[in-house]
Amino acid sequence: MNAKIALFGAGGKMGVRLSKNLAKSDFRVAHVEVSDIGRKRLKDEVGVDCIEVDAALDGADVVILAVPDTLIGKVSHAIAPKLKAGTMVMLLDAAAPFAGHLPERPDLIYFVSHPCHPLIFNDETTDEARRDYFGGVAAKQSITSALMQGPDESFALGEAVAKAIYAPILRSYRLTVEQMAILEPGLSETICATLLDVMREAMDETVRRGVPAECARDFLLGHMNILAAVTFKEIPGMFSDACNKAIQFGKPRLMRDDWLKCLDNDEIAESIRRIT
Repeated sequence: MNAKIALFGAGGKMGVRLSKNLAKSDFRVAHVEVSDIGRKRLKDEVGVDCIEVDAALDGADVVILAVPDTLIGKVSHAIAPKLKAGTMVMLLDAAAPFAGHLPERPDLIYFVSHPCHPLIFNDETTDEARRDYFGGVAAKQSITSALMQGPDESFALGEAVAKAIYAPILRSYRLTVEQMAILEPGLSETICATLLDVMREAMDETVRRGVPAECARDFLLGHMNILAAVTFKEIPGMFSDACNKAIQFGKPRLMRDDWLKCLDNDEIAESIRRIT
């Protein structure tokens, strides 16, 4: 596939990740970066130079906005008048599109894609892959994508770009933007990241109460491994009666009765409003 991609934010941490993978693809890439630090990072790590915005957008089939959520609205509105009809604008997170920060251009294609990141339970065989926690380097990861606006046949191009920037790929899922927003910030951040932060606080408190720090860490991470394997059906098995009793009394101590409402549309929308 020889489509031209204009990559905005190419010198940021995410932009450099994408640039490295796109360099291995057949896509033609024009890199855009406003900061001197980012331009130098891109040159040092990827070996490519940035070009000016107008040159990058000239003939671009896909424009990837690898910029912070808070800048999506500003950048997309700034470049929209320069885009020809049928250009695909690709976002790497559902937050800004969900919040309605994209320009009103019915003749543009809006595509959203976000990685799942490598799974805790995997079959990776190399140290590099096992240590690739973020993905996009050596470990396989699944991806989620949504065609927010545009003809259905455009999905194939967006998915091809997504598979290139997030490679190597395990599975690819087609969702709606609303479903992607439930996954993040809902499931992954509001729930998962919060509970992990609580577990870290509990571990620190355990250490404060006298348990050696290394022991507490080993004990918690080891139990996370086996308990997660059972909970998510990675292995056959069940919790002990004592563990089930601890959950029965622990959940109401830790969780509000209505905690699942954090996945409701209005709470997702409010969460996204805070970050965009």
